[in-house]
Amino acid sequence: MKMLENVEEKESKRQEEEKEIQILGTVVLGIGIWLAADKSSFVALLKMVENEHLEQFTQPAVIDQLAYVLIICGSITFLLSFLGYCGAMRESKCLLTTYASLMILILVAEICVGSIAAAYKDRTKAETKSFLESTISRYYSTKENTDAVTLMWNHIMAQMSCCGVNDYKDFQSSDNWMQRRGNKTIPEACCILNDKSMLELRDPNCPYSPTENNSYYRKGCYEAVLEWVLSHQTLIIGVGIGIGLIQLLAIFLAFCLCKAIDKFRGMRL
Repeated sequence: MKMLENVEEKESKRQEEEKEIQILGTVVLGIGIWLAADKSSFVALLKMVENEHLEQFTQPAVIDQLAYVLIICGSITFLLSFLGYCGAMRESKCLLTTYASLMILILVAEICVGSIAAAYKDRTKAETKSFLESTISRYYSTKENTDAVTLMWNHIMAQMSCCGVNDYKDFQSSDNWMQRRGNKTIPEACCILNDKSMLELRDPNCPYSPTENNSYYRKGCYEAVLEWVLSHQTLIIGVGIGIGLIQLLAIFLAFCLCKAIDKFRGMRL
C-alpha cells in the first residue's frame, strides 16, 4: 500500500511536469501555425522592435521554414505530453501504455544512432561532412536572399570563426550563391567581425578580397565544430545521459502507474 502511495505521489509530480510540457507544446504549435498562416503580421511585429539583429528573421523563406520546424516540434511535444497527462488523469492504461511505448521507441532510436555513430566513426564523419556540403550546395544564398539554412550557416560561421565545411571553396558549388554574389569571393560571415552579429566587418573589403588577416576563409567549420565537441565531450555525454535517465524514469513511472491502477481497481472490487 505504501509503495502504491509513493508511485502515485511521484506520478502526481510528473503530471504537473507533463501539463507544463503540454502547454509549452501547444504554444510552440500555435506559433508555428500562426507563422505559416499569417507571416505578414509576424514581420510587422518584429519591425516594431528596433533591433538590427531581428531583421534577418523577417525574410519570407526564413519564416516559412521556421514555421514548419515549430509545427513539427510542437506537434510531437503536444502528442507525448497529452498521452502522458491524460493517461494519468483518466487512469487509462491504453494511453499510458501508448505513451510509454513511444518513449521506448524514441530512447531505442537515440541509443541506436549513438551506437552506430560510435562504431562507424569514419563513415559517420564522411556522411556528416557530405550532408553539410549538400546544405551549402543546395540552399546557401547571399545575405540579401537568405533562408533558414543560409541564416544557420551564417551564424555558425560567425560564432565559430570559420568558413564553409572545408573552406571558402565550398560556396562555389552553390548556384544560388554564385548567381547572386556579384564580385564577392566569400560571404560576409566568413570575415573577421567587430561583433558576432554579422553587421559590422572589421575590413569592409573582406568579402571581395579575403586574406588571412581579415577573414577565416581557409578554416573549415567541420573541423572547428569537431574541436568544440571534443573539448566539451564530457558535458555533452553528461547531458545525453541525463536526458536518457529522465526518459527511463518517465517510462518506469508510466508502467508503475499501469500496475497501480490494476491493484487499485482490484481493491475496489
